Amino acid sequence: MTEQTAEGYDIPAVEAWIGEHVAGLAPPFTWTRLEGGHSNLTYRLDDAAGRSAVVRRPPQGELLPKAHDMSREWALISKLGPTSVPVPEALGFCEDPAVTGAWFYVMGLVDARPLYNPAETEAWVPPERRVILAHSFFDVLAELHAQDPDAIGLGDLGKKDSYVGRQLKTWYRSWTASTEFAGFDDERAHTLQQFFLDNLPEQGTARVVHGDYGLHNCLIGADSTVRAVVDWEISTLGDPLADLAYALNPWPEPGEEIDPENATAVEGFPPRSELARRYADRTGANLGNLDYYVGFNRWKSAAILQGVYARYQAGNKRTDGADLVALRNKIDRALEFAQKAVDRL
Repeated sequence: MTEQTAEGYDIPAVEAWIGEHVAGLAPPFTWTRLEGGHSNLTYRLDDAAGRSAVVRRPPQGELLPKAHDMSREWALISKLGPTSVPVPEALGFCEDPAVTGAWFYVMGLVDARPLYNPAETEAWVPPERRVILAHSFFDVLAELHAQDPDAIGLGDLGKKDSYVGRQLKTWYRSWTASTEFAGFDDERAHTLQQFFLDNLPEQGTARVVHGDYGLHNCLIGADSTVRAVVDWEISTLGDPLADLAYALNPWPEPGEEIDPENATAVEGFPPRSELARRYADRTGANLGNLDYYVGFNRWKSAAILQGVYARYQAGNKRTDGADLVALRNKIDRALEFAQKAVDRL
């Protein structure tokens, strides 16, 4: 039998730890790499009895502070597990880096799959079930935002005030710090940031916000419903309307131009406005200022993409297979959509 290898894992040490700390799994395992997940090293584990789980740790090498935070992900799935928000089962968390060089956790395997692009949506979700998927996606988000963080043990997940204000400062710093390496600036980035600061809404009750809620971070079952939400590493406490607006962005209105790479770029989904109303009906949220949050998220996306573009231009990311012209166009489109949202207010 060929000896197994798994990037970032000392297999004998991890299997020994799981055998001692996780009930219901019996090493040795068959290790299978799972792709996706913000470059975290994620593997499926199968034991001889046919039982399965997933192990997850940060990538190797030096990491930015708070990046790839396994303890945050563990806190989210373990505290949300008993609620109505679907997450993988929390099985075990190891915070002894001596085992394999980093913290890692073990969670239950969910028989479902994420959707990254239109081809995957077409293959996995039949046209007659796409409304079911869209409704399930936003119903789960509504359930997340209905949770009282203090009541479920997540009250210390982050600061509870001025979520959007803090994000505006963070991503504006990113934009200005990246302009030299990117080789370009755009006046809209500055005028929009000032508009958002000048018109910052008063934040309501803080709720758990996922931060990257999309079909790529949901596991969709064969019944076309969300079976679990994953990749909680940037989750915090904040304004649920900002989370909603981010989630709504990839869902088009009829006749609206949409990124052809989006998993939602297929026929059969309800329009974005209908999905927003469904969320509001379930949460009681006032969506009168929703376009503020839509614009803010588009602006934030531009800042994120500009940072990526700058790293390519500075030589900090390999350009093999990268379409830098398309990336530059995405930055421009994000700012354009942000301006359009602001103009609708």
